[in-house]
Amino acid sequence: MAIIVEHDKRRHKILEKALDVFVEEGYEDVTFQKIADRCGITRTTLYIYFKNKREIFLWSIKQLISGIETTIMQIVNNTSFNTEKCFRKMLMSIVDAIGENKKLFSVLLLYLIQLQKSGIDPRKRVMRRVIKLRHIMTTLLIRGTKSGEFKKINVKVVNDMFYGLIESAIFRLAVLAQENIDDIRDILNFAVDGIVAKRSRA
Repeated sequence: MAIIVEHDKRRHKILEKALDVFVEEGYEDVTFQKIADRCGITRTTLYIYFKNKREIFLWSIKQLISGIETTIMQIVNNTSFNTEKCFRKMLMSIVDAIGENKKLFSVLLLYLIQLQKSGIDPRKRVMRRVIKLRHIMTTLLIRGTKSGEFKKINVKVVNDMFYGLIESAIFRLAVLAQENIDDIRDILNFAVDGIVAKRSRA
């Protein structure tokens, strides 16, 4: 059991250091050797943990998304928040995560473009990664509608709208290098205002 724990700890540290390499150099220019060098290990040792740089990159993204999902679940499970406050806090936490990891998201976008050029559908890859987030948003929208906090809405359409706004936030921060995230926060809050039932407004 101790060996498994140590293996997982080492793997986690490799992912953290590899992430820095991807952010600094971009997916294309990173090599397995560069990752091994940053981690202070040999390529042979690195192969014990990962098959190739693509696997390391995908695990790094998975680790980031898992962290975002953990934060969101803490918000969702906080019983002191009503659904509206919960929904707003969830959106703000996503924007914060994008802002804190915008360089990684810019690398991810380049990686997705590369996939598309090679004939792979990047949309399917992305949708697999964000399915839990979409489900949480749907759950909150349904809960808010049932409680009367939100207007009677088409949940699928509204979910797509907010997801589109999150994609727009990633583009603004990661590609256009927008520094100020307050504009994005304002847009998301304005969109939430649009679905809040009048009687539930403070």
